[in-house]
Amino acid sequence: MLKKLNHVLKNQRGLTLVELLAVVVILGIISAIAIPSIGGLINNSKKDAHIGNAQMMVNAAKMALSADGNTEGTFTLDTLVKDGYLEEVKNPSNKDGGYDKTNSVVNIGKGSNKVTLIGGQTTYINGEDPFEIARKDVKLP
Repeated sequence: MLKKLNHVLKNQRGLTLVELLAVVVILGIISAIAIPSIGGLINNSKKDAHIGNAQMMVNAAKMALSADGNTEGTFTLDTLVKDGYLEEVKNPSNKDGGYDKTNSVVNIGKGSNKVTLIGGQTTYINGEDPFEIARKDVKLP
């Protein structure tokens, strides 16, 4: 029995260089396809987060208006946070900080809502009705 086991062990071979090269090439092709699509998913997630933040600002501004009994007004992000209508809003594109609190503004008017989201030197959203903003309307740095 020992002779059979020894014979089986001697006949075993490892992977050849060609087989290893084939595996590396296949992995390279898969990663070349996967990496750009993952980058696109990350950018779309950030854009969706900016749109969600703009919608939250408009909803908070509408709550502030209804509390005051008004039908139109302009609110900065700083005002909405300080008055307790909105919690601190994080900027998904900037790990170190949020949006510009004084220049990020919501304007609620008769029949139109306008929102501007600014973070650092980048204006992410500047448009009418944030509930109709699409990903193409969001600018990422």
